[in-house]
Amino acid sequence: MAEKLDVLLKEKRVFKPSKNFVEQTNVKEWMNKHGIKTYDDLLEKSQDTEWFWEEMSKIFLEFYSPYKKVMEWKPPYVKWFTGAKYNIVHDALDKHAKGKNKSKLAYIWEGEPGDVEKYTYEELYHEVNRLANGLKSIGIKKGDHVGIYLPMIPALPIAMLACAKIGAIHAVVFSGFSAHALHERMVDCSAKAVITCDGFYRRGKTVPLKKQTDEAVANTPKIKNTIVFKRTGETVPWNAGKDLWWHELLEKQDDECETEKMDANDTIFVLYTSGTTGAPKGVLHSHAGYALGISATMSWVFDIKDDDVWWCAADVGWITGHSYIVYAPLMLGTTSVMYEGAPDTPKPDRWWEIIEKYKVSILYTSPTSIRMFMSFGEDWVEKHNLSSLRLLGSVGEPINPEAWIWYYKHIGNKKCQIMDTWWQTETGHHCITPLPITDLKPGSGTKPFPGVSADVFDDSGKPVKNAGGSLVLLKPWPGMLRGLYKAPERFQETYWKKYPKRYLTGDMARLDEDGYFWVQGRADDVLSIAGHRIGNSEVESALVSHPKVAEAAVIGRPSEIKGESIVAFVRLMKGVEESDDLKKELFNHVGEEIGKIARPEEIWFVKDLPKTRSGKIMRRVIKSKALGKEVGDTSTLANPEAVDEIKTIV
Repeated sequence: MAEKLDVLLKEKRVFKPSKNFVEQTNVKEWMNKHGIKTYDDLLEKSQDTEWFWEEMSKIFLEFYSPYKKVMEWKPPYVKWFTGAKYNIVHDALDKHAKGKNKSKLAYIWEGEPGDVEKYTYEELYHEVNRLANGLKSIGIKKGDHVGIYLPMIPALPIAMLACAKIGAIHAVVFSGFSAHALHERMVDCSAKAVITCDGFYRRGKTVPLKKQTDEAVANTPKIKNTIVFKRTGETVPWNAGKDLWWHELLEKQDDECETEKMDANDTIFVLYTSGTTGAPKGVLHSHAGYALGISATMSWVFDIKDDDVWWCAADVGWITGHSYIVYAPLMLGTTSVMYEGAPDTPKPDRWWEIIEKYKVSILYTSPTSIRMFMSFGEDWVEKHNLSSLRLLGSVGEPINPEAWIWYYKHIGNKKCQIMDTWWQTETGHHCITPLPITDLKPGSGTKPFPGVSADVFDDSGKPVKNAGGSLVLLKPWPGMLRGLYKAPERFQETYWKKYPKRYLTGDMARLDEDGYFWVQGRADDVLSIAGHRIGNSEVESALVSHPKVAEAAVIGRPSEIKGESIVAFVRLMKGVEESDDLKKELFNHVGEEIGKIARPEEIWFVKDLPKTRSGKIMRRVIKSKALGKEVGDTSTLANPEAVDEIKTIV
């Protein structure tokens, strides 16, 4: 018999956009042109997949030569715009640099020490061309893999665009990852070169990235060259004949470079999952479908206008940065803010200072960041004028309702709708997300993006309502991964085996009576308590709704009586004292919020919780440590030291 996931968390608040705001949105303008009157009509009409995405392509893509078919679906593989010639760099850069946006700022970059650089579209174009020519000069050609191991500096998007421009496939590795993680990925993709820097700034210190790169590529014979960008100016080890300074390579190059005319389905990049629990998966994305999905979603979800200043406060090392810091904003001709450093350096108001300084109009960040700022208190926010903000976004994990409300109230000043987006490295772009015209429920990703189809299935493959099950996507979407690098069996097994022709996301979710999706966390994070299956995220949300709690992670410990008992690890708000009385208070609070069945048996206070670099709390790592099991490689975590604080509870 198929099991269902119990639903304990009840959220009834609804936030509606103003009619005046709705009428001025990009999506409403498109609906009016196509005679579509309501949001639900839009969702229904857009299920004519090929019609809808062909209409979208007319707005966002410029092909070198026309396509023969919009979509070719041979499960589990899909191709978009077959027969067309296309390169994402044409839409992201070339057409802007030669058109009306050439003098418009593409990036405003601020380093952690406070240094600032600005690039117009024309300046960015010439810098990309010089690096593209530099890559050609060392033998990089179409189809070759190039590793990129850079922090949040302008050299990172420049390197990605230069690779894509000449048809090389980039493999970006997050700069916080270890030398071992870089080595593993470079060997897997057979990279011929790697682009890095001498070092970068983080929390007032410098990180020696070149030294780590050398360690990673020492036994990687296929890497012939390491290109080094000078960021800190520190002395670095040098390998004559192999290492090249970025500035010396570029000074010899022409600032014009022809963009390679690619097949629409040629690979643009491989991006590896974090690999904290097992070998990382090399997720493949290709030019045209990915380009369409990211540009359409960014335009409609965040209602991008010509005068917006956009800040996606993620890292380019993750899919969020690939899609919504580099490629989509550039395709839309948007001005983006990039920031190198930590959000609380030198003080906890660094982000609010940046928003005020550059008049940021749209902020896109993670629930982890929001909860961190909550723990600092509102005083840091109130020092700054954030009135330029008109929309907010959330990404990376389900946002608990209390963090949603804090974000809405203190950052958005009760006037900014929050676009709570669900998607994955594998999906390429938003799949379940509000639009600015959507009525919002705090904690819900609302409904699928137009043209995307999703449902919640039980274990037998039947749809379920008002109960948790497996979140599945029912048919292809443009940014869908085109496979896993050199792992077709793993691709089939991971995503397509359980429900044939349906994409298994690996997340648990529920669908409410209004058709809104509530993501409950990863399938392997579900608790089994006395015959009830409970989503970890619901218990965590209940804990975080207490005013003294900043963050929480809950795990299940084996229990002969209940199957599992709930153990909670809690990080308190700044200045809150730990006590047994507070544990009892939290125990009772969870019972009042979502029911006695979900009350933790144990609560442990910790200074921090282990997280990935993208901000997700790593419950699996916490559980392994707490149960005395092998934790695995923690070098890919943002804060591996937090693992040591987790109590062994067996």
